[in-house]
Amino acid sequence: MTLIPRTRTFQPPAHAPGYKSTVARSPSRALISGPATATEQTGPVFGHEVLGEHDNNLILNYTGQPAIGERIIVHGRVLDEFARPISGALVEVWQANAGGRYRHKKDNYLAPLDPNFGGCGRTITGEDGSYEFLTVRPGAYPWPNGGNDWRPMHIHFSLFGASFGQRLISQMYFEGDPLIARCPIVNTIPDQAAIDRLIAPLDMTRALPLDCLAYKFDIVLRGSRQTMFENRMEGL
Repeated sequence: MTLIPRTRTFQPPAHAPGYKSTVARSPSRALISGPATATEQTGPVFGHEVLGEHDNNLILNYTGQPAIGERIIVHGRVLDEFARPISGALVEVWQANAGGRYRHKKDNYLAPLDPNFGGCGRTITGEDGSYEFLTVRPGAYPWPNGGNDWRPMHIHFSLFGASFGQRLISQMYFEGDPLIARCPIVNTIPDQAAIDRLIAPLDMTRALPLDCLAYKFDIVLRGSRQTMFENRMEGL
């Protein structure tokens, strides 16, 4: 079966002056492509048995006490370019807390840390490619890119394939956030259709009454409906 080629125009340029850190870290010479070896394609393999009961529940999985913030469900399916489900894939997420601060020693934003929120979670996709996380809506936060640049609310996603060398990383944004269009990182993506595929729509069919809203974020690997990934143009 012939693979549908990735639309390369979706990819941001390595050198994007509006996103200032790319100026220093973008390559100054032509890239060299090397073939993947058995090390990248076969191992190590993630042990599914090490997942904990609350690994996909970011509200409880740090201390067992509920985190502060607006409770939300983030769910979707991982699919290939022919809309076939990808089962047994490790999906990891990390995010800022409800005030827009990460639990990281280098994050010195004025917003307080939530003592009950670690900001990380993971799960395995089901037979139909489905995944689900219970978390709090992350806050927006300022960052030292321009005079007054802010990151929109977002959740980082990581997907592993058959080995740790097969990893794709992306970000999910929230429908209706006005900061998306103002974000210098988002604006490095040259195609609006690619940006739209990073925005999770509100899904009231999965919202829990008097509890939490839900957002649906399907992830498509390769093909004409692909999700935009940050690290590899083609994956492995």
